[in-house]
Amino acid sequence: MKRVYLLLTLLLTFSFTGFAQKIVHLDEGLAAGPCHQYGREALYTDQLAYQLYNGTLAKPQEGSLLLKNAKGEDVNWRKVKADTSHRLRGDSFSNGYVYLTYQSEKEQTVILTVTGNDMLFFNGVPRGGDMYRYGWMNLPVRLKKGTNEIYARVARFGRFGGIAANITFPEKPVFIDTKDATLPDAVPGLKNDSLWIGLVVANTSSKVLMDLEVKSVVSGKEVTTTLPSVPALSLRKVGVLVNASGIQTGKQDIAVTLTQAGKVIDSKNISIQLVEEGKQYSRTFVSELDGSVQYYAVSPQLKSGSTEKPALFFSVHGAEVQAISQARAYKPKDWGVLVAPTNRRPRGFNWEDWGRMDALEVLDIAKKQYNPDPARIFLTGHSMGGHGTWFLGATYPEKWAAIAPSAGYPTLSSYGSHDGVIPDSAGSPIEAVLLRASNPSNVLALTSNYKSLGVYVAHGDADRTVPVTYARQMRDILGKFHRDFSYYEHIGGEHWYGDISVDWPPIFNFFSWHSIPADTAVNAIDFMTANPGVSSKMRWASIHQQLTALKYSRIQLNQDKKAKKINGKTDNVALLSLDLGAFPVGTNVTVTLDSLAALEYQVKKENETIYLKRENNWQLAEAPAKTQKNILRNGTFKDAFRNRMVFVYATGGSKEEASWALEKAKFDAESWYYRGNGAVDIVADKDFSLEKFKDRGVILYGNKDTNAAWNILLKDCPVSVSKGKITVGEKQFSGDLATYFIYPRPDSDIASVAVIAGTSKKGFQAANANQYFSGGSGFPDLMIFSMDMLKNGIKEVKMAGFFGNDWSVENGEFVNN
Repeated sequence: MKRVYLLLTLLLTFSFTGFAQKIVHLDEGLAAGPCHQYGREALYTDQLAYQLYNGTLAKPQEGSLLLKNAKGEDVNWRKVKADTSHRLRGDSFSNGYVYLTYQSEKEQTVILTVTGNDMLFFNGVPRGGDMYRYGWMNLPVRLKKGTNEIYARVARFGRFGGIAANITFPEKPVFIDTKDATLPDAVPGLKNDSLWIGLVVANTSSKVLMDLEVKSVVSGKEVTTTLPSVPALSLRKVGVLVNASGIQTGKQDIAVTLTQAGKVIDSKNISIQLVEEGKQYSRTFVSELDGSVQYYAVSPQLKSGSTEKPALFFSVHGAEVQAISQARAYKPKDWGVLVAPTNRRPRGFNWEDWGRMDALEVLDIAKKQYNPDPARIFLTGHSMGGHGTWFLGATYPEKWAAIAPSAGYPTLSSYGSHDGVIPDSAGSPIEAVLLRASNPSNVLALTSNYKSLGVYVAHGDADRTVPVTYARQMRDILGKFHRDFSYYEHIGGEHWYGDISVDWPPIFNFFSWHSIPADTAVNAIDFMTANPGVSSKMRWASIHQQLTALKYSRIQLNQDKKAKKINGKTDNVALLSLDLGAFPVGTNVTVTLDSLAALEYQVKKENETIYLKRENNWQLAEAPAKTQKNILRNGTFKDAFRNRMVFVYATGGSKEEASWALEKAKFDAESWYYRGNGAVDIVADKDFSLEKFKDRGVILYGNKDTNAAWNILLKDCPVSVSKGKITVGEKQFSGDLATYFIYPRPDSDIASVAVIAGTSKKGFQAANANQYFSGGSGFPDLMIFSMDMLKNGIKEVKMAGFFGNDWSVENGEFVNN
């Protein structure tokens, strides 16, 4: 049937052997844009979503008006048609939407696969996108009888890669999808009898899948793994144990069988390989962030006969580069082992946020696995990994002897990728507070932290992907204060000029004469951080609390062992600690900070740590209470998304409110899976308990009226969200409002609760956007905004700010519009 608003070409592909499978390609549609702006900050605008949520979105037709832009120009729907590869492209794709429909003769469940989009609305419900264009985001959806509508959101680069969309009629209601498998290698000399693999389980049924197990068999060795639940009409990546100790050579099939209550549901074969001795390999681990299976890659040390502990070369990869490919770019060295973490995906988080956490997790694993010389740990990386090197080097300067960024850009404020750049200036006080939450990403503000490191900068002078001007910028900055850096431009070198782009002998020669000194041997410290919960320690001094949250804090200290003195100055530091390990027991140490009154202290035990609090003068204090902000839990909204987080959705309130909570939790879980190779438990509020989910981060969907877990987790919180209003301390806001905020979990010393809430259906919908998963995007402790922010931007943010160090509103800093 011909329709004015859309014509779809349906290409049907049938396989008549075994199970019949039909694939329908959605090859014609309509596109309109630009009409939205998402990026690396808490603010977003989306004119289409605004109309959709308000019920004013007219059914698209070719040539019909979506909106008038800021210049008064019409933004109309334009017809787009796929090429022979089934990809739809067009100028309207830039920051726009693509509209597709499918006519179904009946209600039925199918798999919807859209590639090249950031997210989509399927019949009005938000679902996860495939920004990587891998084709792995296979979403189970329930078709209604008649017209089914898809609005696929495309970012600013969408017009180049385009999108593709198809509907598949699955052979089975529940199945294992092996396309996105996370696999280790079996390695001679290492333990291979309990290796983790990651596999996707798709659930096209209308019920949550429980009581699942997977049996794996390889070379006759069988292991059974109990699986977590898989939400209805969704997918989840799960961990499966494999005993690969029987592999003798080459590749070997792993038979995996999925069962429910003993009944076989699906089975698949995948391969694992035994690598040759001395070759690069992959290993997996279960992440403490979310319980998912992640991997890292290794270029092993050449056997040399030396009994000396190896050096550790930590190499962070570039965008769209697998960690194993990163490791294979390096020839094995006879004096150290090279380890490459993943950033959780080849693009992932730009080594910020959870990419940073992945790097630290793998660094700890590498130290335990390879027992390197703690004085010879080095950091390097290329492209996005060059940025990762600048960023991780500035954030954790005490961890490295030297760093070597290659073809890297320093900050996300000057060089963006798919998610764009972090804005470098604010247009209002409230936006300034929002952007302050991104301060930990500002490498340029932290360059003084490189003072303790050797720095080798390498870049091709013909690089058009990351222009050499970035390297020259850092050369000029370092040249003003740094005494130990080398700079090299490869003449004629483009972005990648062979493996020597990373495996450059002068870099490793530079590394060879650097080492990390013992803390007690360091007499001068110059350290800066924007968030003690991200980075707090430099040698024998740590920043625990700030005077002003998320502004830069700095300590410049000197210790004189002979004179028995520590002196220096601080900036934006409320509480710090000093490790007195350099002074013998019984020593009377004089501490003078900021030209204030000197403090005398007698060392009572070896390696004693003292705490100092600034009030009128610096004075002795205790370590911060676990209930206060501290280095383990310092806030910003995104910090709750760790500690094996659990998504707790509301089941109370109206049917629409309960539906939103579950749909939003699933949308976030799908987005987290795809962007970060992650996995998360989704739990109904009535099934949540403190003991069952002890010390786990909680993401709470709903409000005080709708989510039964609210009073369990937030009964003492100064922020309350209920029907029609939000209360923050003594201040009250009313209307169709949304909020994101964080608060410490009351029964835990480490975990927090992140709240995604609204005061009404429209308020809940305004909170749908999840650009908090974008690497480097800054979210403060609390943000309140109205539905109208989607149309009008920053002026519709009602409040944003940070709680005090005691998690109070009174001692915090909040800005109102």
